[in-house]
Formats: sequence, structure tokens, C-alpha cells
Amino acid sequence: MWTSMPRRRMGPLLLTAFLFLLALSAVSPASVGNPEDYTADEAERTATENIVFDDYRGKGCVDDSGFVYKLGERFYPGHSNCPCQCTEDGPVCDQPECPKLHPKCTKVEHNGCCPECKEVKNFCEYRGKTYKILQEFKPSACEWCRCEPNNEVHCVVSDCAVPECVNPVYEPEQCCPICKNGPNCFAGTTIIPAGIEVKVDDCTICRCHNGDWWKPAQCLRRECLNGQTLS
Repeated sequence: MWTSMPRRRMGPLLLTAFLFLLALSAVSPASVGNPEDYTADEAERTATENIVFDDYRGKGCVDDSGFVYKLGERFYPGHSNCPCQCTEDGPVCDQPECPKLHPKCTKVEHNGCCPECKEVKNFCEYRGKTYKILQEFKPSACEWCRCEPNNEVHCVVSDCAVPECVNPVYEPEQCCPICKNGPNCFAGTTIIPAGIEVKVDDCTICRCHNGDWWKPAQCLRRECLNGQTLS
């Protein structure tokens, strides 16, 4: 005769073992972390929560120094910026047409919306020297110059006449050459005065061309014998 075991004893034990195995299979080694990791994550989350990021979008505008302006308020974002209007989309700044700076401006300041010229060149430079506006000067004996209001130097150069001699000289502080001994010309290699006949040797008489000092002298040579002219 077969006897059966009571189910009321076997049922709860099997159910308990089954639930225990199911719970054990659901927990994997990868899901079990290091307790220290939990501590670090918690500290990082706490530090992040303590940081407050100011967001003024749609509420106001901030200038370079951190000052907050209300919507609709005009302000200067920085030291050398143009004025701006604070809007929900951010600052809307003026864009004026700034006046052109003087081309000879030597000092420009950027302390406002437009650059400003503080100093204009008031002198001229010529050959390494400086001259005041409207100052007249002579850089050389033949030049006369003046420093113009536009900072440019205008010069006039003397136009010298052609000297009437073959040996002109230049005197100190004098522009044009001069003929110290008067007009003359060459008779061979000899310089003779113009306007007269000159006997350059016992048999030769020369004379300068009238007005043509640069041409050789006209000479007349006669037959000579022992220094005596034969007629």
C-alpha cells in the first residue's frame, strides 16, 4: 500500500527555496558596487547642488563689471562702448557714425563710443629736421622752403644763369656760381679773357667768340722764324 506525504509540509519549503534562488539570480556581481563609489557620487551631487548659476536671460543685462540692468534700461556695457538698451534678447547697442580722425592725428583716445583725436601734428619734417607751421627756412643755399599748415614742406629752388666763364667758383652761402675774373674762354689749354685779342705765344693771337664762351677761342697763327713774325 502506497502512502502519500502530506502536501502542507512540502509546499511551503519548495516555495521558499524557489523564491531564494530567483532573488539570488537577479543580483549580478556588476550591480554590486564599491561602497566608496557611493560616497564620492553623493559628495559630487551635493557640491553641484550648492552651486548657483545666475541666469538673467529675459530678466536683465549685465555689464563688464557685473552690474545688472533692468529691461528697458540704457547702460554702457564697458569703458569704451556705445550706449545700449537692455532687451529680452540682450543688449541692443547704438552704432553711430563716428567722425573721421584727422590724418595728422598723433594721439587718439578710446574713452567713449567714438575714438577722439587729442593731438594733431603741428610741425613739418624735412631731411631729418622739424619746423613749425609757417616757418620759413633754407635747407641749402639754392632752396627756400616753408612749413605749410597741412604739415607739408614746399620749396623753391633758385634758377641760376649759366656763367660766362670756363672756371666759375662757388662762394660760401651763395647759391649760384660766379666768374670772379670775368668772362673768358679756352685757347688750347690756356684761359684767356673775353673781349680782347690775346697773344698766347710769339706767333699766335687768340680771341674769345662773342657770347660763345664755351667755344674754343679763335686763333690766328703766323709763320715765325726765331721768334720773329714774318710778314
